[in-house]
Amino acid sequence: MINVDFVDRPDTIAMPAYVFWHCDNPTCAQVCPAAAIKKYEDGIVRSSLKPRCAGCSNCVLACTFGIPKLIPENEQMMMCDMCYDRASVGKRPMCATVCPSQALAYVTAEAINASRREKPVNRFWFGDQKITTEVYMMAPAGMESISIEVADYTWEGEHDTVPQAF
Repeated sequence: MINVDFVDRPDTIAMPAYVFWHCDNPTCAQVCPAAAIKKYEDGIVRSSLKPRCAGCSNCVLACTFGIPKLIPENEQMMMCDMCYDRASVGKRPMCATVCPSQALAYVTAEAINASRREKPVNRFWFGDQKITTEVYMMAPAGMESISIEVADYTWEGEHDTVPQAF
């Protein structure tokens, strides 16, 4: 359930992975007309409940991170639930288990702080909207949050270059 984009650059075959962020106040759940998406006590937002999901795509359109995906063959919105079936019994999510570079890890923020100069952050700003998540992203030391200005990543007229992501 992790989305992977292939970056076509002359010098790399980099593939950024986009995981579901499990927001403290998930917009996807707020806009679901059938209450098919729920955030549970442990902070995990799980895929829509099949009997309730109408496949309307409201959650897909509302997500600031653009993560939920409508799976047409299932007629259901699905997203990463951090392998809840595994994590709830003390196992790591499958992505963290099989990632050869350990770019995806399932450890505490304290464990990362002890071993890295970068800092794990889980607060993001999209314009004036603050979003706090269960998932952390590595940021330079001293950064308390990551600010993303969507306008910086849109085309304005004719440009020869594509803006670079952080």
